Amino acid sequence: MAGLVSDGLAQRLQALEDRAAIADLIARYGPAADAGDAEAVAALWTPDGTYRFDDTVLDADALATLVTIPTHQEYLRRGCAHVISAPRIDLDGDTAVAVTHSVVLVRDGETWVAERVSANRWELVRTAAGWRVHHRRNRLLDGAAAARELLA
Repeated sequence: MAGLVSDGLAQRLQALEDRAAIADLIARYGPAADAGDAEAVAALWTPDGTYRFDDTVLDADALATLVTIPTHQEYLRRGCAHVISAPRIDLDGDTAVAVTHSVVLVRDGETWVAERVSANRWELVRTAAGWRVHHRRNRLLDGAAAARELLA
């Protein structure tokens, strides 16, 4: 098949495959977090990756502990759903930036309450194992400019 596909078509196909892989990677976060699967959460990041939320920064070693922090354990006990919007993805070779909204829904009696509504910026890199998160920043959408800047 070599030579049958133009360079332009091959580049467009690669971009579509990259976007699908990145969207799939991001979509894996919520179910892994809601299952309390520390290994699955950590596997989404590069070995030197970080996740910043509120005033907390987790490095690669601490990412597996994310689902064990008291707040997350309380979410799991009550019943929760980490829902992430479809990402806006900007590709640049072997790196990409994706922007999403996220909502953590927590069960409160017979209803579900939006416990956290946040802006997210995912910085991703292509690795030998596929796309992985290098840095993720998450800010509550509380009216502050810092959260809006993540969405820009």
